[in-house]
Amino acid sequence: MIENEGDGTPRRATLKDVALAAGVSQSTTSRALSGEGYVASDVRERVLAAADSLGYVPHAMARSLRKKDSRTVGVLVSDLRNAFYADLAAGIAARARREGYTMMLVDDQGSTEAEMDAARAFVATRVAGVIVTPLSGDVSDYLVRQRIPVVEADRQFSAGRCDAVVIDNAGAARRMTDHLIDLGHRRIALFIDETTWTTGGERAAGYRASLEGSGVDVDPALIVSGGWDAEAARKSAVDMLARRDHPTAIFAANNLLAEGVWRAMNDLGMRIPEDVSIVSFDDSEWMSMVSPGITAVAQDAVALGETALGRLLERLVDPAGDPEVVVLDAQVRPRGSTAAPRVLDAQPRARNAAATAAH
Repeated sequence: MIENEGDGTPRRATLKDVALAAGVSQSTTSRALSGEGYVASDVRERVLAAADSLGYVPHAMARSLRKKDSRTVGVLVSDLRNAFYADLAAGIAARARREGYTMMLVDDQGSTEAEMDAARAFVATRVAGVIVTPLSGDVSDYLVRQRIPVVEADRQFSAGRCDAVVIDNAGAARRMTDHLIDLGHRRIALFIDETTWTTGGERAAGYRASLEGSGVDVDPALIVSGGWDAEAARKSAVDMLARRDHPTAIFAANNLLAEGVWRAMNDLGMRIPEDVSIVSFDDSEWMSMVSPGITAVAQDAVALGETALGRLLERLVDPAGDPEVVVLDAQVRPRGSTAAPRVLDAQPRARNAAATAAH
């Protein structure tokens, strides 16, 4: 830092300050610091020493504008308080560092207005590309119109217009519901965040496909829309579980809904899995700390972030290529929260038996 003349307050060193300290021109200083163009070795060492002593930091944005080659990627996620999004950002950051890129991270906290503000800021700062967990198709469409490469991560709104890296939500949800059916459950409730996004829509589709494939009717009364609010899910679960015909198993489609269901069972003094089995889509640290642990679909959010950054870098190399969708698998982590129901639902069994006899 350098003191301002007059008041003595510190200011950031400029390229001009480094040039004066090294006793060379600003153009020579610029070449020495960037490593581009010829500079005698002794002069380069003198410039680097001067820059180090003054604490000079190059203006990355100005350099990018001159070279038309940004080394910054914009990352826009929905809620860093949720461990999933924090891990996703960590995965992007780790690979970005390895590839020589800097990450500009924004948390829109679920606000479409904040999301668009961030997108405009990314365009203004000339980022190389953007990775976004979109709230709608508007943000991706805007970035595409601005000729900014964009990768939608976790969920997809702009299919065919930009790249995406997503989880096999439908397949994992179906495997989890199949597991409950194999144990003998027929009244399986689904606590879902939403069904208009690809994540919730595909998880609900996997749940339905499992039931229908096993000859079990889908009961709308057992499907609860709970968003991302653990307390709201808790109240809904208390209402459902207090009924005499409560479900024997509950599939929570995200970790916050699973927390609400788990708390509701504790409120009612119900035992897991003796009274009701619970499974979750999204694994959280608490699920392996409670007893019994909660069986969950584990998404590797760090790998999702790393893969998204890799797809973005590939797009930068081939900007005219067709958009690609990368689908990652998810693993089921079995713990102790599922077991056979105490009393099997006789109606589906009777229906299945009648269907067998008819054949």
